Amino acid sequence: MKILVVGGAGYIGSHMVRVLHAAGHTVTVLDDLSTGFRDRGQPCAFVEGNFGDRHLLGSLLGQSFDAVMHFGGSSEVGESVKDPAKYYYNNVVNTLTLLSGMIAHDVKTLVFSSTAAIFGEPRYLPLDEQHPKVPINPYGQSKLMVENILRDYDRAYGLKFICLRYFNAAGADPEGGIGERHQPETHLIPLVLQAASGRRSSVSVFGTDYQTRDGTCVRDYIHVNDICAAHLLALQALAEGCESESFNLGNGNGFSIMEIIKTACTVTERSIDVDYASRRIGDPEILIANSNLIRSKLGWTPSYPELSKIIQHAWNWEQQLYASQERRVSL
Repeated sequence: MKILVVGGAGYIGSHMVRVLHAAGHTVTVLDDLSTGFRDRGQPCAFVEGNFGDRHLLGSLLGQSFDAVMHFGGSSEVGESVKDPAKYYYNNVVNTLTLLSGMIAHDVKTLVFSSTAAIFGEPRYLPLDEQHPKVPINPYGQSKLMVENILRDYDRAYGLKFICLRYFNAAGADPEGGIGERHQPETHLIPLVLQAASGRRSSVSVFGTDYQTRDGTCVRDYIHVNDICAAHLLALQALAEGCESESFNLGNGNGFSIMEIIKTACTVTERSIDVDYASRRIGDPEILIANSNLIRSKLGWTPSYPELSKIIQHAWNWEQQLYASQERRVSL
């Protein structure tokens, strides 16, 4: 198939490009490089631009794509609270422009990157697809808006979609060369590994008095390549004529913040300094996914469910980044 990957220079999108290429698909990446990196050396055509650019989309979608994968949304919860306009514009308005371009050029297949943030505070665990959807931040609200829009577009225009609601993406491609890299970094595992490599002095833990195994928050971490495998299955299902659907995507296992840090110490064979701080407002105690629906309907099973393996792959990538940084400094 010929696939347009929107946001294909970002963390998950770049891993998806590799998976698609390995599966024999022809890929074009559209990315404005606001958070992505062009130096990933992906085996694909690359177009630099924003997916809200109507004229660019018109010329691009006229190249007869079979499907679109959309990773182009803004995705930082804290930033969405401080700057909701950015999130409603980029995640909703620009996505509407993308969908309009798809309909105009008869591209009727979409795999959409959604989020567990659409659920808000958990009322029961693990979270399944029927859980009430009451987002508590603009990021989750914007993604839920798009999910609702997609249902309307399916009924009105026949646009078939699968939404994948991620929990905590983590890890890196086991073969190396790409991994998680944000400017600035906000995700726990890369922050912990930066402390292990010496790129930062310590890692902060917000709250140690939760009603969990060790008092710290528990989250569901899923390997980035397992996320990509789910996208590939979703693409195949849509190509075979399945109905539009939304799936929760997580490991089904919860790991606490302290378990992350202790496992990282074991994997890296290094000590990691921890700064203990008070709870952050809006941090749920436990978030764990029920992924039974995608397992039963699409046959998805995570290949890397072990926390140690997720962290080992992320550590391999961190060491590569640290080495490249050291080379730049020496030059």
